[in-house]
Amino acid sequence: MKFMYTYQKDEPQQLKFFLKEQGISKGLLAKIKFQGGHLFVNGREQNVLYLLTLGDQICVVTPDEAEHETLLLDETPIEIVFEDEHLLLVNKPAGVSSIPAQYHPNNTMANRVKAYYKRRGYADQVVHVVTRLDRDTSGLMLFAKHGFAHAKLDVQLRKKEIIKKYQALLCGNIAELQEHGRIELPIGRDLTSIIKRQVTEDGRFAETEYWLSAKNDTLAFVDIQLHTGRTHQIRVHFSAIGCPLVGDDMYGGTMALSLVRQALHCRHLQFRHPFTNEQLVFDCPLPEDMKAIKETIDVR
Repeated sequence: MKFMYTYQKDEPQQLKFFLKEQGISKGLLAKIKFQGGHLFVNGREQNVLYLLTLGDQICVVTPDEAEHETLLLDETPIEIVFEDEHLLLVNKPAGVSSIPAQYHPNNTMANRVKAYYKRRGYADQVVHVVTRLDRDTSGLMLFAKHGFAHAKLDVQLRKKEIIKKYQALLCGNIAELQEHGRIELPIGRDLTSIIKRQVTEDGRFAETEYWLSAKNDTLAFVDIQLHTGRTHQIRVHFSAIGCPLVGDDMYGGTMALSLVRQALHCRHLQFRHPFTNEQLVFDCPLPEDMKAIKETIDVR
């Protein structure tokens, strides 16, 4: 893949420092040097010590990324929300894991995306997961289509510049929910389980913000924004305040309704495009299982 830049500084600068400013890491530079990439300045190949001057045209050619052979193929079609040469955004259905696990090496979104890349014949075949979702959470899931895009999006993640918003159906002590609230409770491992998490004094800081949009005597529909990204954060936090998610038997949610999974959907994703800097905003409608229950609740 090619990336083009124009050097616009009056002061000369070594190419390696300019590339660092563009987000090209030492690791990526090593791949360019040893795995078939190239660095061109004004059409001629140069090394990283080349001294750039005003107006120089830089072309970075990254090597193709060969597939991970251990990642199996799953030919199940994916629902694409957005795609360009750098990004792939999909609507993940409930009941599908994001990535393989030791005893479940297939039937995940990563397997499906690999098969999609294979069918399309893309030069870069590595599956880069940017935002994961729990197995039973539906909604927007972002992939980078090459390592450079992944690295730049990871910077946004660390800076909390990627905004994820969720919708959830709650049960339990609905009367205690505020119109707008924040849950700030530390989350750590539940020592009785390798999967489960719990609120614990020695856990990591976690913050969940929510807005109440509809409720009746037994159920509530909330919009949620995460300000931290702890495992099972939404499920643990709402269970801790007495309002677990419908369908979430792990954290005390009712299983009496039609849902057979936790009622959680990633509906909104907002971030800067890693190469154009355009602000991208995406929304994904509720799946039918959650929508059917929401329609029974009085809209506030």
